Amino acid sequence: MGKFCRPSGSEISMSSPQKLQNYLDDLSFLTDKNDKIQYLIELAEKYKPIPDNIATPPFDKKHRVEYCESEAYVWAIKNVDENFDIYIAVESPSGISAKALAVILIDSISGESKETILKVNADIVLKIFGKELSMGKNMGLTGIVKKIHQLVENS
Repeated sequence: MGKFCRPSGSEISMSSPQKLQNYLDDLSFLTDKNDKIQYLIELAEKYKPIPDNIATPPFDKKHRVEYCESEAYVWAIKNVDENFDIYIAVESPSGISAKALAVILIDSISGESKETILKVNADIVLKIFGKELSMGKNMGLTGIVKKIHQLVENS
């Protein structure tokens, strides 16, 4: 990530968390499809399973992301600051896109307020992965964002 400079003008909104904006800026700089794919693979390689003190497999179905082919599960846990710590489990070893999205979201919005988290729309998936996503993969990845919203709203 550090090898990419960040151009200006690719903001999704003024209220986006700065870390999320940094990822979007990095991605907008990558005009070659292969470079973008490599960047997302590198992010996916940074994915870490959720800590055992949060949950262990088999995970409760109430945390499962609908339509996600990578068998993703989400937790949004209110911390002592009344903000939310986000955890995402991706059970499929081949879930590269889901793992890349998990790394971006956890790094960008975990520890943020309810209001900040809810400002991150599901269309962030399109901004990260582009229009090349299949309908099924798009549904699964946007489902991760929607599941985060559902858990935060219901806490």
